[in-house]
Amino acid sequence: MNSILRKFAVVAASALTLASAAHAADITGAGATFPYPIYAKWAEAYKKSTNVGLNYQSIGSSGGIRQIRAKTVAFGGTDAPLSGADLDKDGMVQFPAILGGVVPIINLDGFKPGELKVTGELLAEMFMGTILKWNDAKIAALNPGKKLPDQAITVVHRADGSGTTFIFTDYLNEVSAAWKEKVGKGAAVKWPAATSVGGKGNEGVAANVGRVKGSVGYVEYAYAKKNNIPHLQLRNLNGRYVDPDDKTFAAAAAGADWFSVPGMGISLVNLKGNDSWPITGASFILMYKNPTDKAMSQDVLKFFDWSFKNGKEMALELDYVPLPDVLTKAIADKVWTQIAK
Repeated sequence: MNSILRKFAVVAASALTLASAAHAADITGAGATFPYPIYAKWAEAYKKSTNVGLNYQSIGSSGGIRQIRAKTVAFGGTDAPLSGADLDKDGMVQFPAILGGVVPIINLDGFKPGELKVTGELLAEMFMGTILKWNDAKIAALNPGKKLPDQAITVVHRADGSGTTFIFTDYLNEVSAAWKEKVGKGAAVKWPAATSVGGKGNEGVAANVGRVKGSVGYVEYAYAKKNNIPHLQLRNLNGRYVDPDDKTFAAAAAGADWFSVPGMGISLVNLKGNDSWPITGASFILMYKNPTDKAMSQDVLKFFDWSFKNGKEMALELDYVPLPDVLTKAIADKVWTQIAK
C-alpha cells in the first residue's frame, strides 16, 4: 500500500511541478490538501489547453492562510473558511471551489471498505480514546455477526493545521456533547486519545493508517479511494447508514444556502437527507480585493472559470462534487466582481 501511496503522491505532485516549470507567469497558490488531487488534474488539463501552469503548494489550510496573508501567492486554499470579519479585516474575498467528503479510514485485517458501521457518537469515542479496542461491545452491537479483533485502536490525526481536521472536528462537535465539551473544533485541536500518531497532510494520515495495524484516521475521500484504504460506514442524521461517494456528498450539499453566511463559509456536516454523507465539506479560495499583481489574480479567476466549466467530469472521476452552474455564475457575479482588475 505504501508504494501505491508514494506513486499517487508523485503523480499528483508532478502534474503541478511540470506545470509550474513552464514560464514565470504561472499561477501561484498554496493551502489545503483536501482539494489537491482535483487541482492537480485541473492544472494538467488547463496547461494543455492554455499553456498556463499552476504551482499549488499542498501545505494544509493553515499554511495557505499564512501564505495569502503574507502575499507570497495569488490565492490561498482553505477548508476552514474565514469569518466575514476576518475577510473584511484582510481585504479579501472567499468562495468555494469544490465539494467533497471526509471519511474515517481503518487498517483492520479482513474488513472491506464500508463493511463496518459506526455512529458519529461512537466515532467521537474512538478518537477521544474512551473506546480502546475494536471488539468493544458498542462497536459489536452495531455489527452483529462480524468477527471483531481484540486489537487496540490507534488514532491517526493531522499533525499540521488542517481544513480536513476542521471539517472532521466540526462533525464530531455536532454529534457528540462530550467531544464538544472536551475537545471542540478547529483546524488544529489537542487530540485526547492516549494512543495516537500524527501525519502531515492527507497524504501523511493515509500513509500512517496504511502502516499501523488497528488504526483509524480521517482523510479526504479521494485519498482513500485512490489508495484502496477501507473506510467506515456512517449513520447520518436521518438514521441511515451510508457510504461516501459523489452522490452522497451532493445529497448533503443539495439544500445549501451559500450566501446566508458572509464569505459563503457554511457548514455542510450532519445535514438532513436520506442519502447525505454526514462529513461533507467545501474547499475555499482566498483572494485579495485589491491584489498587488492584478494580472495574476485575473489569471487565477480564468483558471477557476475554465475548471468550473470544463472540469466537472474530472471532479466526478475523483469523487468530488463540482459546483452547480447556478452557483458558479453567482460567484462570478457577486464575488469575482469585487476583485480589482
